Amino acid sequence: METLSFLIWPFAACLLLLLIHTWFGVHILERGIIFVDLAMAQFISIGIALSMLTGAYRTELAVLFAMIGALIMALTRRLERHVNVEAFIGILYIFSFATCTLILDRTAHGMEEFKAILNGNILWVTPEELASTALLYGAVGLLHWFMRKRFYDLTFKGNGSMWVEFLFFASFALVLVKSVMMAGILQVFAFLVVPALLGRLFFSTTRAVLLTGWLVGTAISSGGIAVSHLFDLPTAPLIVACLALLFFTALVLKAFSGHTVNSQNTHQRNS
Repeated sequence: METLSFLIWPFAACLLLLLIHTWFGVHILERGIIFVDLAMAQFISIGIALSMLTGAYRTELAVLFAMIGALIMALTRRLERHVNVEAFIGILYIFSFATCTLILDRTAHGMEEFKAILNGNILWVTPEELASTALLYGAVGLLHWFMRKRFYDLTFKGNGSMWVEFLFFASFALVLVKSVMMAGILQVFAFLVVPALLGRLFFSTTRAVLLTGWLVGTAISSGGIAVSHLFDLPTAPLIVACLALLFFTALVLKAFSGHTVNSQNTHQRNS
C-alpha cells in the first residue's frame, strides 16, 4: 500500500505529460518539424543551467528562454525560403546543448545537474508540483480549444499570421518549461513524438491517433514506473526505451502486414 501511494504521483505526472504532449505531437508531426521539441527543450535548459550557476529563481530564467525560443520558432516560416527548417532546428539544438554544457561546467555539480536536465526525476514529483502543472496544462488546453480553428489552419493548411504562430509556440514552450523540470528532456521528447507516431501507423483521424497515443503511453508509463521502482532503474530512460521498442515492433508488424493507412490528408477528419 505504501508503494502504491508513492507511485501514484509519478503515474499521474505521466498522464498529464501524455495528454498535452500527444496533442502537440499531432501538430508537430503534421508540420514535419520533428525535432523542434528537442531543440526548444534544450534551449530552455540554458535558462535552467544559468539559474543553477547564478542561484537565480529557476522558473523565471527558464520562462525567459522559452519565450525567446518561441519567437525564434515563429520566425521559421520566413527563414524557410533561405534554409532548410529541420537543419536550422538541428543547429539550434547543438548550440543549446553546447551552451548548456559550458554553463554547467562552471557549476559545482555539473554532471549531476546535466543528468537531471536530461532525465528529470519524475519519481519524486510532489502533489504541489502536480497541481501547478495541471493548472498550466489546463490553461494551455483551453487556449487551444478556443484557438482550434486558427491552430488547425496553421498546421494543416499553412495559413496563419505570425502572432498566431508565436502564440502556438509560446504555449508549447510554457508546457516544455514545466515538463522538462519535472520529467527531463528525454521523456518529454519521447512523449511528444512516439505516441502520436504509433497512432499514425494504424489510424488516419486525429481522434483515433490521440486515443491510441494516450492508451499506449499510459500502459508503457505505468509499467515503466513499476519496473523502475522495483529494480532501482532510472525511470525516464526506461520509459523512453520501452516506448521506442514498442514503436519499432509496431513498425515491423505494419511493414509486413500488407496494409497501409492513407497518409494523404492525415488527421483532417475528427471522427
